[in-house]
Amino acid sequence: MMIKLNNKLIVLGASLIASTLLTTTAFAATPSKSEDAPAGIYKAKKDALDGGVTYKREKGAYTAYKLNEQSTKGVNFGRAPTPNELKAWDADIMPDGTGLPDGQGSVAEGEELYDRDCVACHGEFGAGGKGYPTLSGGSLESLKNQRTCPGKDAPSRTIGSYWPQVSTLIWYIRDAMQYAHPKSYSPDEMYAVTAYLLAQNNITIDGEELDDDYVLDKEKIMKVVMPNRDGFYPDIDGPKGVENVKAFYKNPKNFGAQTGKRCMTNCGKESVMRIGNEITAVVPPYSTVRDLPKEDASKGAASSPAAKAYEKSCAVCHKTDTMGAPALGDKNAWNSVMTKGMDKVNHNAINGVGGMPPKGGAMNLSDDEVKDIVKYMVESSK
Repeated sequence: MMIKLNNKLIVLGASLIASTLLTTTAFAATPSKSEDAPAGIYKAKKDALDGGVTYKREKGAYTAYKLNEQSTKGVNFGRAPTPNELKAWDADIMPDGTGLPDGQGSVAEGEELYDRDCVACHGEFGAGGKGYPTLSGGSLESLKNQRTCPGKDAPSRTIGSYWPQVSTLIWYIRDAMQYAHPKSYSPDEMYAVTAYLLAQNNITIDGEELDDDYVLDKEKIMKVVMPNRDGFYPDIDGPKGVENVKAFYKNPKNFGAQTGKRCMTNCGKESVMRIGNEITAVVPPYSTVRDLPKEDASKGAASSPAAKAYEKSCAVCHKTDTMGAPALGDKNAWNSVMTKGMDKVNHNAINGVGGMPPKGGAMNLSDDEVKDIVKYMVESSK
């Protein structure tokens, strides 16, 4: 939500600049006489969500921008959804418990599921995997950090340090996990994985630590208070969400303008909020050098173009047999695959087979590059 609001703020600001710079006879609208807009600018109203202004659409234009005035007569906007369709679409899991399923699962059961389905991407205990989000660790204090130059840590956004509502966690697990098989978890499995991840983030429920035998259910999950519950602003929840957002953005000091006035051009230092929470113990330190780091073969770095392409595009499914794909290094699995012959294996890799999309989804790879990857995987599995 904040991203959308910030984008709108930027767009509105850009519109103000453009309208000032691009005012011509061809686009000119009636100048405003009100105090809501400077003289010579278009008619404006202070009704934008962010506390700024919107402009009247007239004479085929919105400020300096032409409008499409083609007739929409006969355009079909579809039909009203049926009650059953609405019920199927309205499947959110909300902070107030709306949408939570009946079920239960223990931390220990969640650990088994995590090790089976999640560890390949998110790492042991949620500590992070190659190219996938870290789920555990972090701190609220780190959220104040800004990675603006060398010597400053970035915010550590994990489940425990960043997510304000536990409902978002179980909702995401239900709709998106596990990878390649979304919506496959039963309610009991959803609660189990949620319990395990809460435990890894040292979340307590009613002051009780979540040990291996702890069983999470609908009633208990409603008692979870995430550490960053009150860390997001403005408050967009509830019937007053829109009014809260408007009130927040009407005060420019809330988003960095220290003078309390909006500034679009020639902004001085006094108009910009400065970052004050610096951390220098960064390992390795940030660098402005654009060269790629040298690869250390002794640490298992990929040594050939095919190996590098495998790591980048194929390892997520072929690193283990979790996804049902033959794992790299599994001699028996690849012997079975190769009974089809190399030509057929290459054909399947390029065009897709079963649950595998063409080229494993890496459509930027050429056919020859895919064949090289297949050869690398086969030879690495003998």
